[in-house]
Amino acid sequence: RFSITYPAGMSSEPLTGRLLLIVAPVSEQEPRLMVAWDQDAVPFFGIDVSGWKPGEKKSIDGKAFGFPIRSIDDLPAGSYRVQAVLNRYETFVRSDGQRLELPPDQGEGQVWSRKPGNLYSKPLSLRIGGMTLRPVSIVLDQKIPAIEPFERLETPYVRYLRIRSERLSKFWGRDIFLGAWVRLPWGFDEHPNARYPLVIAHGHFPGEPSGFREAPPDPDLKPDYSKRFRLEGYNRIQQEQAWQSHLDWITKGFPRVLLVEIQHPTPFYDDSYAVNSANNGPYGDAIQYELIPEIEKRFRGLGTGWSRFVYGGSTGGWEAMAVQMFYPDEYNGAWIACPDPIDFRHYELVNLYEDKNAYYLANPYKRTQRPAHRNWLGQVDSTVQEQNLYELALGTRGRSGDQWDAWESVYSPVGPDGYPRRIWDRLTGEIDPVTAAYWREHYDLGHIL
Repeated sequence: RFSITYPAGMSSEPLTGRLLLIVAPVSEQEPRLMVAWDQDAVPFFGIDVSGWKPGEKKSIDGKAFGFPIRSIDDLPAGSYRVQAVLNRYETFVRSDGQRLELPPDQGEGQVWSRKPGNLYSKPLSLRIGGMTLRPVSIVLDQKIPAIEPFERLETPYVRYLRIRSERLSKFWGRDIFLGAWVRLPWGFDEHPNARYPLVIAHGHFPGEPSGFREAPPDPDLKPDYSKRFRLEGYNRIQQEQAWQSHLDWITKGFPRVLLVEIQHPTPFYDDSYAVNSANNGPYGDAIQYELIPEIEKRFRGLGTGWSRFVYGGSTGGWEAMAVQMFYPDEYNGAWIACPDPIDFRHYELVNLYEDKNAYYLANPYKRTQRPAHRNWLGQVDSTVQEQNLYELALGTRGRSGDQWDAWESVYSPVGPDGYPRRIWDRLTGEIDPVTAAYWREHYDLGHIL
C-alpha cells in the first residue's frame, strides 16, 4: 500500500478532493499525463478525501477503486513510475439548497492533471512484486501554478472578453464568469461606424484562439507524431492551415463577421453545452442574454437574431443544434458537424428507451460488451463499461470531469444526493428508465424537434 501526505506549506486549510495514485510503466512522461481509457491505459487508483490535514496519512491500498485494474493488489510485478495527485474540491452552496463538493475550473478548462492549485508528487521509480513489508511513502510537495492571463494572447485581430454572470453567480452562490475570444474582421478599425454579424464557433474550452495563426509557419518546427491520425508532422499541417485561414480572413472581400469562441466551463466539465440545466444552472440564458449582448455592444455587432449564426462539431455540433432550437428567434442558421448524440435512441450505441443495460447487448444466452471507441483501423480500443469505470475511478458522483459524467450533468435532474442523477448504475450498467424519460423530454433533440 501507499501512504500519502502533504506538508503544511501547501495549504492553509484542510483539503477535500479526489486523491489519485498513478502506477505507470517507466517512461519519460510524468504518470499524471499518461492517464487514458484506450489501448494506452495505465493503472491508477482513487479515493475521496475530506478535511485532510497536513501531515495526516492517507492510504491507497487494495480497497481503492482502480482502472483498468480494479485493485492495486492485482498489479503485475514489474518496474513502475508512481505519482500521486489531489484534484481539489471546493464547497458550492447552490440556490436550490444543495451543498456540493466540486472541482472549480481554474482557467485550465477542467483538466485535473494541470488544474492550478492541485497538489502532486514527484514521480517515484520503484519495483513492485514479492513481499512488501512496509508502505511506500509519497509526499504531495508540488503545486500546479496559475494560468497566465488570457489577455497576453490578444492581437490586432483578437480580443479577449470576460464578464461576471449575474444568473450563474446567483445559481452557484459565488461569482461565476464567462469568457470569449472575439476575432475582429478586416477593416474593423478603419471603419468605426460599421456593424457586423456574429458567428459563434461552439466547441470545447478554448484556452487560446483556435484555427488561425498570425505568423507564417515555423520552418524549424520539429515534426511531432499524431496518435489520432497516425501521422508524423501533423503539427506542421496545423500551422500551415492556420496561417492560410488568417490570410483568407484579412483579404479584402472576405466576409466580415465577429467570430466568437466561448469559455463556459462548469464544475463538472470543460463546457456547459450552452443550455440551461438542473445541475449546471442557466448557462444557456447567461450566454444568450448576458455574454452575447456584451460582445455585440463592445465590438459593434448588429445585435439581431437574423444576424447571428452558429456552427460546431462533436460537442460543438450538439450545442449548435441545441441553441438554434431552444433560442429559435436568436439565430438565423446552424451548421452542425458530427454532433454528440442528438437522439437518445442512439446514445452512442445505447437505446436509452428500450435497452435494459448500457454495457451489454441484449441476449439471454451470452454477454457481448458494447464498444465505445475504435482506433484509426476500426479496431475497438474501449467499451462503454470501460469508459464508465475509468470515469468512476477519476471521480465519484459524476465528478470525473469527463464525457459520460458531463452528459449526466447537463441532461439529468438533480439526484437524491444533490449530484446529477445517474442514467445507469456505473458498476452494473442497468439503465434507469425514470432518468431516461426526463432526458427524452428535456434534451433529446430529435424527439423535441
